[in-house]
Amino acid sequence: MPVLVRPIPDDLQLPSFMENLPENSSSSETPETPTDKTVKAKPGIRLELRGPNSYYKGILHIGSTLIPISDDILDELRTKTALSADGFFRLFVEKVGYSSYLQEQIHQEVKNTGDLNSQMAAIQQTLRKD
Repeated sequence: MPVLVRPIPDDLQLPSFMENLPENSSSSETPETPTDKTVKAKPGIRLELRGPNSYYKGILHIGSTLIPISDDILDELRTKTALSADGFFRLFVEKVGYSSYLQEQIHQEVKNTGDLNSQMAAIQQTLRKD
């Protein structure tokens, strides 16, 4: 039995401005260049201070690893921001690095970037702002 094909009525036709729109996401074609959706961690260490409603007020970023910092450690570090970069770094590692593994990770990340002074200056500045 033959299939009847009826033309689409005019009131159901697409408006002329919509006739040449690109295909929607269900298209089987893949884009020529794939989109990289991975999040790339910034090298080095950095300190993020959070608002008063956060459980932890400070988060240390070591590459893509996040380490919470307690309020009392942040308060103690704030009182020592006048130390030199080396002195502050030693104190920082001692207070924030609660395990030998974490201390090694902090040392390694700073060593990989090769810029202790600017990283410590940025952390000290962050602590002074709050």
